[in-house]
Amino acid sequence: MNRGRTDREKAMVAAARLAARYVAAAVRAGANEGEIRAALADVVRTSGLSEIWITDERGRIVFGSGEMDFVFPGDPAAGTQAAPFAALLRGTETVVIQDPQPREIDGAVFQYVGVAGVDRPRIVQVGMAAGEA
Repeated sequence: MNRGRTDREKAMVAAARLAARYVAAAVRAGANEGEIRAALADVVRTSGLSEIWITDERGRIVFGSGEMDFVFPGDPAAGTQAAPFAALLRGTETVVIQDPQPREIDGAVFQYVGVAGVDRPRIVQVGMAAGEA
């Protein structure tokens, strides 16, 4: 992307970075999956974000603001909407910003921003439905 980041994208990157730090600290402190999910769901309920998804090192969602059974493709060039985020697992990118587009799971138009994990290789992704602010 050659253009500058919008205020919305900057805010989404900041939210993803905070989520990455939160999950690393929560895991280190011994929080269980339910506690982490509840905290992420509360952030979504009280912010402009629609979703937060956090993977393990294989790209499988392990924490999120809801229930989601999804594994990100392992190849950033796989040609799917979710594939570019694999670069975060591989360590070739630290931030991935997508333009709004239909998402892979259901075709709903979302914008996603992801950052690399701070405690281990993982994708930390925040999403906003198109039209939300």
